[in-house]
This record gives sequence, C-alpha cells and structure tokens, in this order.
Amino acid sequence: MSPRDRGCSGRRPARGRALGLGGAVRVLRARHGFSQESFGFAAGLHRNYVGAVERGEVSPTLPTLQRIADGFSIPASELLALAERLTKEAEE
Repeated sequence: MSPRDRGCSGRRPARGRALGLGGAVRVLRARHGFSQESFGFAAGLHRNYVGAVERGEVSPTLPTLQRIADGFSIPASELLALAERLTKEAEE
C-alpha cells in the first residue's frame, strides 16, 4: 500500500507542527474515550495510521484531516486550532 493509499502525502512533516496535530488527535481521542483502534474505525483509518499521526511520523492529506475531524464529530477548523495551540505551547 502506498503512502497516498494510507491517506498521507508520503513526506515527513515539520516536526513541531506534526506533534501539534498528533497531540491534538491524542488529546481529543482521550477526551472521547477512544482507543487508537476504535478511533481508527470511527474515522475510517487504520489504527497504525492513527498512531503514526499521533507520533508525528506522517503528514495527513486534507481529506484525511477531514476524516479525522469527522471521527470526533468536530469541524476540521477546531482540530487545526487545537493543533496550533499545542504547537505554540510546545514552542514556549
């Protein structure tokens, strides 16, 4: 399976921003009481891919970001806003 088939661009993300997004996914997943596996099912993603996003190892495409947000039943803008806040906190 190619990186595009898994929902990522195949390029390594900028570490700080990726950890912000990964941190946002991890925070929201814990807040909603999801395991990586159950969240992956809700979002239509493989549990290993969810873990890779959380660790900042992959950079999801825009459609995959939307699937992640849909899995939490939130707008994608809310997911990105949380990621931005976490990134800024990490930089301080």
